[in-house]
Amino acid sequence: MNSLSDTIVALATPQGIGAIGVIRLSGEKAISICESVFATKSLKKIDLQNKNSHTIHFGVIHEEDVILDEVLVSLFKAPQSFTSENTVEISCHGSQFIQQNLIQLFIKKGARLANHGEFTMRAFLNGKMDLSQAEAVADLIASKSSASHQVAMQQMRGGFSNQIKTLRQNLIDFASLIELELDFSEEDVEFADRSDLKTLVNTIQRIVQRLIDSFEVGNVIKNGIPVVIVGKPNAGKSTLLNALLDEERAIVSDIPGTTRDVIEDEMNIDGVQFRFIDTAGLRETNDIIESIGVEKAYEQIKLSSIAIYLFDAHEITSSELKLIIDDITPHIQNSQLVLVANKIDKKDLEYTKKEFSEFPGMLFISAKEKIGIDEFKQYMVTLFDNRTINVTETIVTNARHVEALRHTNVALIKVLDGLNHNVSGDFLAMDIRQALHHLGTITGEISSDDLLTNIFSRFCIGK
Repeated sequence: MNSLSDTIVALATPQGIGAIGVIRLSGEKAISICESVFATKSLKKIDLQNKNSHTIHFGVIHEEDVILDEVLVSLFKAPQSFTSENTVEISCHGSQFIQQNLIQLFIKKGARLANHGEFTMRAFLNGKMDLSQAEAVADLIASKSSASHQVAMQQMRGGFSNQIKTLRQNLIDFASLIELELDFSEEDVEFADRSDLKTLVNTIQRIVQRLIDSFEVGNVIKNGIPVVIVGKPNAGKSTLLNALLDEERAIVSDIPGTTRDVIEDEMNIDGVQFRFIDTAGLRETNDIIESIGVEKAYEQIKLSSIAIYLFDAHEITSSELKLIIDDITPHIQNSQLVLVANKIDKKDLEYTKKEFSEFPGMLFISAKEKIGIDEFKQYMVTLFDNRTINVTETIVTNARHVEALRHTNVALIKVLDGLNHNVSGDFLAMDIRQALHHLGTITGEISSDDLLTNIFSRFCIGK
């Protein structure tokens, strides 16, 4: 990890050509470095040191007598900035040539190129946010749906970390009483009421377990709802995927077994992010490669939240469909099976609906002619309507957080077991310390350089 005394610089907007680009400087010398190359159009120096924080100034960036660009400089003086340091953001034209020249100029003047996530890491190390809030910044940037955006915002504003801090403080209060007992062990006194401690640990454990359980929903919100499309060869699975995405994403052919691997793509429907997964046709085959594809299809059924069984409405009878459902059901664990009759354009729709009337909730579409596709999309939303999820409540979306909560839960179970068996205070204190340790790793009250490097290395350079 580089020194926090360094002044760092990076492009804060995405790489590539655009109308504007934003270059960010942060550190003790950020203002003086920018000031040394910032001037009016007539190259008269602009005194940024004496300007107020949170002000914007127009001028040019120059190297000697050469003007590199006309810019707007946004000034944020410590501690009133994202990083809690002096920060300057230079809005320049979006030419990659201009951006790189300005960055190189700032480096010549004493800045260094920022590491991945170093701006956010400094915000954490300088006390602007805790570790879970810092991680939520990355989730906010990556959010692809209304639900994922709301959850990231709620976490970034401290909803999750405040709850963890409250739980941790309650445990600390009791732990301090038990530690006090150890100091007076020869007196045989009891400062921490064991029944109150048991009630507290039970309450905390219920909250921790609810947070762990919320990860299943949180993971779906963050990464999209996995929807697998399965069926026999030539049922129209790839055609359906193409119709949903409105592009030729998958190869469509009359030759059975065209799709031999998993094809995946994402789309947002009414604020809900879905991951649609096209698979190989389900059938027995001697083709080794195709058989691997069939195995992958069954694996995807187990991993999905929604399993679409797509079939040609004119090649399967209702009795055959029952047998197929019986065959698929053992592979379905937490997913919901949806039956979709395809190619309804080839036969009378009312007759087809009557033929499969014993299967309530069945959808009828023509993927090729895009009949019923809008209704299909809306049905997907109703199966996982994010309005049923209260995103103002704490929902865990981070795998690191849920792992720490699981370790916390194990420690709390040991505390309860110790209370039930009347173990001595020193053993109780040890297990409570373990629970406190794991809760502390979530918010960063307990952290290591390796942990911080691992987390912030996943950020982009300019964040």
